[in-house]
Amino acid sequence: IFLSLTFFSLNRKKMNLKSERRGIHVDQSELLCKKGCGYYGNPAWQGYCSKCWREEYHRARQKQIQEDWELAERLQREEEEAYASSQSTQGAQSLTFSKFEEKKTNEKTRKVTTVKKFFTASSRTGAKKEIQEAKAPSPSINRQSSIETDRVSKEFIEFLKTYHKPGQDIYKQCKLFVDAMNHKKDLSIEVQSEFAQDFYQNVAEKLQTRWKVPPEKVEKAMDQIEKYIMTRQYKYVFCPETTDDEKKDLAVQKRIRALHWVTPQMLCVPVNEEIPEVSDLVVKAITDIIEMDSKRVPRDKLACITKCSKHIFNAIKITKNEPASADDFLPTLIYIVLKGNPPRLQSNIQYITRFCNPSRLMTGEDGYYFTNLCCAVAFIEKLDAQSLNLSQEDFDRFMTGQTSPKKQESDSFSPDVCLGVKQMYKNLDLLSQLNERQERIVSEAKKLEKDLIDWTDGITKEVQDIVEKYPLEIKPKNQALAAIDSENVENDKLPPPLQPQVYAG
Repeated sequence: IFLSLTFFSLNRKKMNLKSERRGIHVDQSELLCKKGCGYYGNPAWQGYCSKCWREEYHRARQKQIQEDWELAERLQREEEEAYASSQSTQGAQSLTFSKFEEKKTNEKTRKVTTVKKFFTASSRTGAKKEIQEAKAPSPSINRQSSIETDRVSKEFIEFLKTYHKPGQDIYKQCKLFVDAMNHKKDLSIEVQSEFAQDFYQNVAEKLQTRWKVPPEKVEKAMDQIEKYIMTRQYKYVFCPETTDDEKKDLAVQKRIRALHWVTPQMLCVPVNEEIPEVSDLVVKAITDIIEMDSKRVPRDKLACITKCSKHIFNAIKITKNEPASADDFLPTLIYIVLKGNPPRLQSNIQYITRFCNPSRLMTGEDGYYFTNLCCAVAFIEKLDAQSLNLSQEDFDRFMTGQTSPKKQESDSFSPDVCLGVKQMYKNLDLLSQLNERQERIVSEAKKLEKDLIDWTDGITKEVQDIVEKYPLEIKPKNQALAAIDSENVENDKLPPPLQPQVYAG
């Protein structure tokens, strides 16, 4: 019996632990590309990796171009048929309208030609157009460069000197890319992102095949190329006005502020901040995730995410005295994001997704940590009462600020905690109790007010019913009765009333 009870209690604990983690647990397979290629996926790419996403995007784009081309041909045929029928029915026309009709025909032909050119899906013409755009002089090439841009340019040139002939070709390709990007400022950010991703892929292939550069030097070269071009293009492609990135930033920031009451216990965070070393690591992780916004290069932003994640793993390891698992990492990362509320979080994620070297996002620890950050943000956006094991009523009260979760009792503090912290928690408990009492008083007052209104309405209705049942008959006022002696003409001869006699002495 004892063994059975022990086994039952252990199973119950396991079930409770599973239920606690049911809203936060993310299987590692969910982080991979849903096409099954083995690389990491990304919510911004609908769960695909960058390679599979580009294939899907190109397929959808070609399909849309084909549909638009068919629509243009159909409209052209209908317009030509309508014009031919109108010519056959009208017959001979006067000389006055001949020039007008000729001008109208020319304009229609020009419109049709323009539509055909617009919907032409030729890869060769597109490539030639891109080359012409790249060779065109940039109007902003002579603008005043910032100090950081100049410094990065000098570092890039010094780095390419070690590559000799390939370095010169790489520099020319990068200059052409920057000029072409300056011509594409008016296009959508998706087009600019696709152009940058194609450039990364073409340069990497040239380094490996044409210039026979070793793989480790290829990775270093791609990092320097990304640093050079994105430092120059940062202010044009980070959170552009043509996107809704700023709107998403404000929504996420407002959401995180509304969730300020979430505690580590609700998220099952295995981190004990009472340990000084762990507390320092938590502060460092928050600092790193906030510092991400100050970087201009996607690789540097990814480095901040990686440093933050490593601090989290170390904090969990010190707390549990064992290596951290993925189920421990994700809740802690969510807690760090909630506690730090990084500025322009969605803009930074979108910027990394659009313009980072795709090989970093698809593989390696940078890609793994970045995918987990995307999952953490998605979890925060969809956080509900079930995820935190709370009732819907308590969750709504916490979100509206009517009340806050019960704080830690002062008796459970360690002896090392200062008196000020204990007094602070006592005051918070007292304020929470006063808030509950005030809510009860307001509720009772509203109830009393309703009862008084109902009682008044009931009395008024009863009086009206009685008046209707027994109506009052108001009779005219009777004439005043005359005095008894009014007709006595000898009133003045009546004796006066008896007067008291006063006797002297």
